[in-house]
Amino acid sequence: MTCAGFLAVTGRVECRHARTHSMPSDGSPMPVTLRGRIELAGLIAGIVLALAIRVVLLPTDGFRPDLDQFVLWVHDLATTPLGEAYRQNLSFPPVMVYVFAALAALDPAFHTATTGADLTIRVLMKLPATLADVGMAACVAYALRQRPGWAAAAALAILLNPAVWYVSAWWGQFESIYVLPALVAYLFAASGRPVPAAVAMAVSLMTKPQALVFAVPFAAWILGRYGWRTAVLAALAGGATVALLWLPFLADGGPFEYMRNLSTYQGTIFSVASVRAWNLWWLLEQAVGAFVADTSGVGPITLRVIGYALAAWAEGLVFLAVLRRPTDRMLALGLACSVLVAFAMLTAMHERYSYAAVVFLLLLLPDRRMLWTWAALSLVIGANMMAAIPAPPLLGVIPAGGPIGVAGSVAMLVLTVICVAFLLQERAPSSEPAAAASSAA
Repeated sequence: MTCAGFLAVTGRVECRHARTHSMPSDGSPMPVTLRGRIELAGLIAGIVLALAIRVVLLPTDGFRPDLDQFVLWVHDLATTPLGEAYRQNLSFPPVMVYVFAALAALDPAFHTATTGADLTIRVLMKLPATLADVGMAACVAYALRQRPGWAAAAALAILLNPAVWYVSAWWGQFESIYVLPALVAYLFAASGRPVPAAVAMAVSLMTKPQALVFAVPFAAWILGRYGWRTAVLAALAGGATVALLWLPFLADGGPFEYMRNLSTYQGTIFSVASVRAWNLWWLLEQAVGAFVADTSGVGPITLRVIGYALAAWAEGLVFLAVLRRPTDRMLALGLACSVLVAFAMLTAMHERYSYAAVVFLLLLLPDRRMLWTWAALSLVIGANMMAAIPAPPLLGVIPAGGPIGVAGSVAMLVLTVICVAFLLQERAPSSEPAAAASSAA
């Protein structure tokens, strides 16, 4: 059975329970049925399997070039003052620096370790993202708590999704760490607390630069739902959070050095149309040759500029759609769409930068359209990651280029269009428009 089929069956079972198992009139506890025991056993088995996958993968080498670089950064933080962190070639904003500093304080071995050769070092480096996987599952389950069956299935869909555990437990990358505070921001938003939501969103933005696309639907939602006054207040709260997170690094010019590091990565190291991301530009590279410089073009009209223009247009559609119908559902769908259009249209995209879409779409369950779209995206995104950076057993199994890469790119573009079409056609549930209107007033 596919993941989508499992989720759908879980939803049907939940609905059947709602119809056939009402609370006894005398107030006594509802009896535990055989089906209920089976569901509980399935949930426990899924959690055990998710744990087993991570126990097996955490000690592995993963992708050593990345892991070794991260260990070197932690080593330098272990041996130099925190405020001087950006004298390194760090490509992360301050939240990840705090994570690295915590690891440096946790194990004295980082004072001498400069690579991931040691098993304990590898496990520690992968542990924060692995714990964030659990946090994401908990947040999605909480968001769907009114439908317990769907909540449990969605949590397992995160924990067992190959696109999730491959990135965190094998690869050793940190996507889940910046998606987690964005999910917390969504939960605050859904509970009618825009200012704490803005603070959580600021934490996400200060974890990885890829979180910048989250600001588009979030800004539209808060402006459309609450108006300019609350939007400005939320922006001030978010700005204060950003300033506070940067505070230890200001004296040493940390923000300036960080921007210079980003410019180096963007302008030289990864200045290509697509870094094995199955998107519009990967199709171009398959036609004319791999790793085409995104600075190529005619005069000032380079591939990078074209990518910016396309992404700005598509992100504008996302912004306007959420602004016009600022419901919680539109915010979740807008977050997924914002991630997908940036991935599809910007140059220099890495394969894992579409990751957040498979998390945010789960917030829209039990909508069957979103369920099957999520399943298709999970399949394509997971395959893209494993093709781009294959684990040893996968070497040569899924080629990043050739017909499979072309098919994967086309599939990602089609799924992006489908999600944006859902967003543009979405209608607010009958219970939400009045609340949204009154809040905006």
